[in-house]
Amino acid sequence: MTDWLEFIAALTLFMVSHMFPVRPPMRPWLIARLGTKGYFISYSFLSLLVLGWLIVAAARAPFVAVLPQWEIFRWAPLVAMPLACLIAVGGMMAQNPLSFGGLGKQPFDPDRPGVLATTRHPLLAAMALWAVAHVLANGDLAHVILFGLFAGFAVMGMFLIDRRKQRQLGQGEWQRLARGTARLNLIRLPLSPLPLVLAGSVMLVLILLHEPVIGYVPLPW
Repeated sequence: MTDWLEFIAALTLFMVSHMFPVRPPMRPWLIARLGTKGYFISYSFLSLLVLGWLIVAAARAPFVAVLPQWEIFRWAPLVAMPLACLIAVGGMMAQNPLSFGGLGKQPFDPDRPGVLATTRHPLLAAMALWAVAHVLANGDLAHVILFGLFAGFAVMGMFLIDRRKQRQLGQGEWQRLARGTARLNLIRLPLSPLPLVLAGSVMLVLILLHEPVIGYVPLPW
């Protein structure tokens, strides 16, 4: 049991850090003292630190095989991650009244939804692809727990945000904005030059940092 303590502690801290700072009355209290921008920067920085520890702790946990260690599963991240990077980059570049994460300057046009035609929830969809691919590539108990939670969180979040936005916007306005979008439809993924270049750069950085940060070379050859 002591071999699992670091993973359990990191997982507990990750869950606590994502439960309390985003809920009232903690969130308004933090925003009042840090400002909206300061709150999101601080929260994002804390989340990345805790996520990094959690991933490292999962790698250090005892190996207990859950899924078959088939060689083809090692390719899952290399297939899924370029798509995840492209969806995440495209989502960050566009305004998104139907979910969160959009930083684009151009107002959202429901007749030209861009990446939202692929998914209304680009960051959650990217997280789901990342998580499922890494469940397959690792297959041990700690990583199945870790990435399975992320995948479940992402999928559940898509449904919850759709319901919340329908209440906030009203059913008619939500349907007007969402008519050309999908919860997840990879066939409709737009392939614009700038997002492709940025996503490729992000993918390259992830590959280069994977071994020094995680301790594992992600390339199967």
